[in-house]
Amino acid sequence: MKRTIGTAMSLILSLALLADCGAKADPTTAAAQQTAAAQQTAAQTETQAAAPTEAEKAEAETEKAEAAAEQTAAEAAEDEDDEIADEDVEGELVIYTSMYPFAIEMMDQALKEKFPNLQPGNDGSFFYYSGTSALITKIYGEMGDNHDQPLDADMFMVAEPAFSLELKDYGYLHPFKVKNADSLLRFDYDKEGYWYPVRVLNMVLASNPEMEQQWAEKGVNIPKTFRDFAYDPSLKNYISMSDPMTSGSAYASVVALLDKYGEEYLDKLNENKVMRESGSTAIAKLQSGECASIMILEESILKMIDDEEKKGNEVKNLKVTYPEDGVILIPSTVMIVAEEYSKNVNTEAAEAVAKWMLTEEAQKIITQAYMHSVLASGVDCPAHSIDTNELIGMDMGVNWDKAYHEREQINALWTEKVTK
Repeated sequence: MKRTIGTAMSLILSLALLADCGAKADPTTAAAQQTAAAQQTAAQTETQAAAPTEAEKAEAETEKAEAAAEQTAAEAAEDEDDEIADEDVEGELVIYTSMYPFAIEMMDQALKEKFPNLQPGNDGSFFYYSGTSALITKIYGEMGDNHDQPLDADMFMVAEPAFSLELKDYGYLHPFKVKNADSLLRFDYDKEGYWYPVRVLNMVLASNPEMEQQWAEKGVNIPKTFRDFAYDPSLKNYISMSDPMTSGSAYASVVALLDKYGEEYLDKLNENKVMRESGSTAIAKLQSGECASIMILEESILKMIDDEEKKGNEVKNLKVTYPEDGVILIPSTVMIVAEEYSKNVNTEAAEAVAKWMLTEEAQKIITQAYMHSVLASGVDCPAHSIDTNELIGMDMGVNWDKAYHEREQINALWTEKVTK
């Protein structure tokens, strides 16, 4: 028994020695195993370090939010530094505009109340009024042949973005910043601040409901689209519009209609013997039965309807048609003349007035003048119109870059096809 136990113990000791000798015989393997283990541990540690904890994530978000708040506060403070008190807005100011005189009267009164120390620069008014075409001709004349002469104005509220693009290229405009313009406005503006939309005109069709039966008996169809206005032969000799050679809104509309229907649209207008005359003349012919349909700015019809209703009269002989193939919205812009070209060298006052023009107070005057507001919210549509956002959804659109750069070609095309 003792010998058996002794033999077993000897065997166990031998195996232990062999194992120990084997381990010492391959030190490279042991080192490799230790290195691999160390690398794995390091990788795990690095991974754990790279993955932030929830607390660290929350802390990072807080720091980010605080940095953004500080930046916003700094920008707001900078903007406040740029603003001047209403009573500190001084000097004289002249604004060229094509707004209707009754709208100018409301604007004049509001500006005098808003800026009591600012002096009107045109015989008691801040505004010099004329039609769009006449004003553009006046501005060109003041600029001189080399486009380098000073003007008799400090601001413009005239025409559409195509003219603004042109004046910007000539270096005649002064840039200014409107806070939160992207969210404030629902129409495009110059991202460098050289012009902003200030009022929106809407080109529509109009008819006389009292005459519809008589027109039907003559086989004349009242158009529901701009296309029908030009293409329906039953309307020959019974349609009217303003001349795009003298009307900025008519020119913008022709640009839009050319893009939609091509040059054939002008051929069809010519075939239908479209009359080219002022809006007031066209309305008179509509009411008298000389015209079945007219292409006209919505504001002209809305004003006549509202004026009569304020007198207690129901208007039965005028009706706006919002064309099924799209209305044509025409933003009119506000611009500040560059200081070296301005009459009164008063860009500080001009900035204050231009920014006020984009407030709810000023925009409510715009809608009272039967034009649409440029603000995204806070101001209702004009009386008797439809929601401005609905009209935006119906808008045919105008390529303002084309309207600017191809003005001569488009005018020549109109002359060739319609007035020849």
